Amino acid sequence: MSQEAYYTSERERMVEEQFIRRDITDKRVLSAMRKVPRHYFVPEEHRHMSYHDCPLPIGEGQTISQPYIVALMTQMLKLEGHEIVLEIGTGSGYQAAILSLMAEEVHTIERHEILAKRAQVALNSLDIKNTIVHVGDGTRGWPENAPYDAIVSTAAAPKVPQPLLDQLADGGRLVIPVGGRIGQYLERWYRRGNDFKSEQTVPVAFVPLLGDFGWKDDTWDWL
Repeated sequence: MSQEAYYTSERERMVEEQFIRRDITDKRVLSAMRKVPRHYFVPEEHRHMSYHDCPLPIGEGQTISQPYIVALMTQMLKLEGHEIVLEIGTGSGYQAAILSLMAEEVHTIERHEILAKRAQVALNSLDIKNTIVHVGDGTRGWPENAPYDAIVSTAAAPKVPQPLLDQLADGGRLVIPVGGRIGQYLERWYRRGNDFKSEQTVPVAFVPLLGDFGWKDDTWDWL
């Protein structure tokens, strides 16, 4: 078996055992997770674990999220294919690659320039053309292309940054982990005109969302 055939087999195993046997039912999410080669986004020293049910380090104190969490957060966005999406925390670029198959256009923000460049290289290698990587403070969103039909954050905030709510389109959805070092929950927010509703879902563990409307640093001191 060739290496690519092996990875294809591992992706199928990941979908069957980590997603379908749990609560991932969106067929478009399952299709995207089958198609995107996660190993392209994992550092070489950890590549043999690319399809394991766990996060992996990618440098700069950041991680590529557990595959199940990527699938869950994508499913929570309820994407149909026509949306403009904003991702906070590009990291490896894997979540952005999944979103690229689920939406019309994706904007993703990374505060670490070195990670942004690596992510762009990985996305380019897959010939993904509808995703733009920006370098900046993700807690401020990306107002130049707002409003967004869906926003997802791959780092935990002490509370939802107001700029993200402001940049959410009417009818839009925002998925973000909220909490501190000792505990976080995934929250989903909906916008209807000037009204916002939220629901708290599963407990999670993410790195802190740093920035003007997030944590001050990785000691989880709140600004």
